[in-house]
Amino acid sequence: MKNNPLLNKFETPYNTPAFSKIKDADFLPAIKELMSQTKKVIENISNNTEAPTFKNSVEALEYCTLSLDNATAILFNLNYANTNETIQSIVMEVAPMLTSFANDVSLNKQLFEKIKKVYETRKTSKLSDIEQRLTQRCYEGFVRGGANLSDDKSKIYRQLTEELSSLTERFTQNVLAATNEYTLHITSEEELDGIPKTARQSAKEEAETKKLEGWIFTLQAQSFMPFMKYSTNRKLRHTIWQAYNSRSLGGKFDNQKNIKKIVELRLKIANVLGYKLYSDYVLEEHMAKSTETVNSFLNDLLEHSLPKAKQEIKEIEEYAKTLGFEDILEAWDFSYYSEKYKTEHYSLSDEMLKPYFKLENVVSGLFAIINKIYGIEFEKDDSIETYQKETIAYKVFDNKEVIAILYMDFFPRQSKSGGAWMTSFRELTIADGKKKIPLISVVCNFTKPTSKEPSLLTFNEVTTVFHEVGHALHGIFSTGIYPSISGTNVARDFVELPSQIMENWAIEREFLDNYAIHHKTGERIPDELIEKIINAKNFLSGYQSVRQLSFGITDMAWHTITTTPTESIVDFEKNASKRCILFPSNENSCLSTAFTHIFSGGYSAGYYSYKWAEVLEADAFSLFKEKGVTNRTIGDKFRKDILSKGDEKDAMELYIAFRGREPKIDALLQKTGLI
Repeated sequence: MKNNPLLNKFETPYNTPAFSKIKDADFLPAIKELMSQTKKVIENISNNTEAPTFKNSVEALEYCTLSLDNATAILFNLNYANTNETIQSIVMEVAPMLTSFANDVSLNKQLFEKIKKVYETRKTSKLSDIEQRLTQRCYEGFVRGGANLSDDKSKIYRQLTEELSSLTERFTQNVLAATNEYTLHITSEEELDGIPKTARQSAKEEAETKKLEGWIFTLQAQSFMPFMKYSTNRKLRHTIWQAYNSRSLGGKFDNQKNIKKIVELRLKIANVLGYKLYSDYVLEEHMAKSTETVNSFLNDLLEHSLPKAKQEIKEIEEYAKTLGFEDILEAWDFSYYSEKYKTEHYSLSDEMLKPYFKLENVVSGLFAIINKIYGIEFEKDDSIETYQKETIAYKVFDNKEVIAILYMDFFPRQSKSGGAWMTSFRELTIADGKKKIPLISVVCNFTKPTSKEPSLLTFNEVTTVFHEVGHALHGIFSTGIYPSISGTNVARDFVELPSQIMENWAIEREFLDNYAIHHKTGERIPDELIEKIINAKNFLSGYQSVRQLSFGITDMAWHTITTTPTESIVDFEKNASKRCILFPSNENSCLSTAFTHIFSGGYSAGYYSYKWAEVLEADAFSLFKEKGVTNRTIGDKFRKDILSKGDEKDAMELYIAFRGREPKIDALLQKTGLI
């Protein structure tokens, strides 16, 4: 046990994880041991006969879980980014253990009484503002974790939460398995008609890895999306679309029963804690505050978005008819014909832009823009171990001081979940006068380089990396003493502000002029192409808005139930989102069964946050536009008032400190062309 690397200080630069020394078999014994050690510390805090103070109760509790948190962060991050069957089985065992441990803390009456006494005297005991905030959040966490429940209800709460933790992990594993299981194997070159050379080469190399002739397309976005946009074979487009949109809908990785059980358990948890709806429980801590506010927000935006979306669909359908399309326009036709429309009407397409967006150039350009706005620098450091050979580690400098380590993991693999996200292996930690810098990770699924081409990004992928690095800055710039209220540990509908505002710079001329360079010729992107990007920025903005709103509306429907739904998952989803349906419905498709964001990813009753944050970022970026998009003064203000503060104050207070007022929706409606 003493040789277990997870139980010892990593003798590495900046105490980064020594991934090469960590074996899968180390996780379970290490986490059990760290849990045991932490329980003993908590017992000491609980049994302390001295009068409870901030130092011996709230702060002591905050710091005592750090070693356990760091070990579990490594496990769960690997489970999403570089998993295997062993890690998955360990996670299934560890998840309920951690939930049980959390319950042991929040349901500890003796400990709660100490926290409560500190909370009740927080304003008269000369605590600093941040100490008062931590005390408040700690107390609220106990209450929301069942501290005020009777013994009988505590037992029920414990049982419900532990069962839920296992189910959400199972949900994630099913989606990953269902995504990996499907392949579209093509052996006739005629069936590749329309598909670009780079996508063909990737598909050919995918087949070669499986020792097959021909080409293999998968449900990974970098394979699926080019097929949907460019394949002239409508039947095959339908086939792969159907596979993507029915993941975990039936079969051996079915999530239908899991969904019903998850929402049932969440409702019961909310009810035990005194809430009518699970959404009421969740939103109490968000900027929106209530179910009514969120539903009103979503409905208001939908009213603004639907007319434009329907007009856009009509335009694409009429355009398709000019090309000889005589059928009803279905969901699996839309990407294909809208891409053709965009190419013809805007003289712009993904394939036209990709040669200018070599991954390495995009990243260096992004770093340069960040340097102008915030003054920090990034330096690749091969001496820092990574968990997978393709992952890159960077040191982040501010005035020659290393303030964070940033890992960047760009390419898909079967061991990685789909999508893109930011996470951390360690929050900024300042304890006993010692500082440990944050270890931040950005994970994406971009097109891999082939033997003939480097990794060339679509413009959507360019904005994705800007988005995720925006999240990373929220963790990098953290100055908080206490991890639980630092970095991205903020209200869910506030956490997307730093990421979504960062997307704006991807379309700014300064970035495009300097870093969009043709990977073969070395020529900078032509001015006329930049103009086309700018002119096309609101192409299908109504459709995209309705699509995002449909996800939020579906999420809210699942989390505002008062009884377990009796209808099928497909029917429930269809009824919930019927106002958002823009194409003929398909009986054998379903979003919910692969909707990891809300069923296992922390966005339950919170997916609306993406649209909510769009309002914030459009309003906030309008100040940058007014003062200069790389204005260092405004950048420093955004860093000081938003990025560095974490959850030290209420989110609206932080926003007002930056903007001077509450956000207005006008900037978003104008930016997206909805008014």
